Amino acid sequence: MLRRSFMGLIAAGIAAAFASTSPAMAQYPDRPITIVVPWGAGGGTDGTARIIGSLLEKELGQPVSVVNRTGGSGVVGHSAIAEAEPDGYTLGMATVEIGMMHWQGLTDLTWENYTPLALMNEDAAGVQVAADSEYETLEALLEAIKAGGAGSFRASGTGQGGIWHLAIAGMLNDQGIDPGNVSWVPSEGAAPGLQDLVAGGVNIVPCSLVEARSLIEAGRVKSLAVMAPERSQLFPDVPTLKETTGSDWQIGAWRGIVGPKGLPEDVSAKLIEALKAVYDSEDYRGFMAKQGFGTRWAAGEEFASFMDQSNQALGNTMKAVGLAK
Repeated sequence: MLRRSFMGLIAAGIAAAFASTSPAMAQYPDRPITIVVPWGAGGGTDGTARIIGSLLEKELGQPVSVVNRTGGSGVVGHSAIAEAEPDGYTLGMATVEIGMMHWQGLTDLTWENYTPLALMNEDAAGVQVAADSEYETLEALLEAIKAGGAGSFRASGTGQGGIWHLAIAGMLNDQGIDPGNVSWVPSEGAAPGLQDLVAGGVNIVPCSLVEARSLIEAGRVKSLAVMAPERSQLFPDVPTLKETTGSDWQIGAWRGIVGPKGLPEDVSAKLIEALKAVYDSEDYRGFMAKQGFGTRWAAGEEFASFMDQSNQALGNTMKAVGLAK
């Protein structure tokens, strides 16, 4: 009897030792984490991901690296996130384009291919013109666009069917103006679009105020309105679309941390807790304020609901203005 009890204790000890050293039982995270960014280095999405990554390291006690996977208007990077092993070691910075790409026929990916963790940022579209433009108000610009007819104005700031293209097309549609009156000139982003604006190649760039900040502050570009419910803290003198036209049309770019679909609940919970600490930190808030980026928090199911609503709203607008396939 004693011998059997002794052998049982040995067996239990061996089992416990194996359990404690088993990879499956290791406490998450026990190795470095990667955040995939679907857009290029140096941009707003990249910068936001890098500050989140650096602060996440302190919360999780593991190195966090940021990897840029560009191409296909965001498809390459978003695909890399969705196709990763759902173990919490490959995360990604999903952007508003995940609610647009499938409507354009670029991919079958939707927000449902991910585990939503935390929405961290949202920036509304603005309406920028060159500083020497004859248009001092949005009302005057819209009247000229309406009277000018097809192709009378040119705009840029992203690829064909991108978020800023959708912003101006949706705004014009909302105002009862044919979106075709403004020809879209595709670009690799807001920066080259704004340079084209300053050079006189286009008349309008409907990007965020953050992206136009340096040129606005340099007196080379002026913003006529922002498509948000409230004025920007960065440029409080710029009116909202509702103030200028009475329209409730709102649209903006957002960024959030996601994992591949099927992320374990305990891993998701730990990541959400860590991301909330990052979001509430003085370092994150200070960085975002300095850059002029907006902050918005939604986690787990709330973030999932936000992504779903964004997807439907973008799809409806893209259909209305002929940008959906």
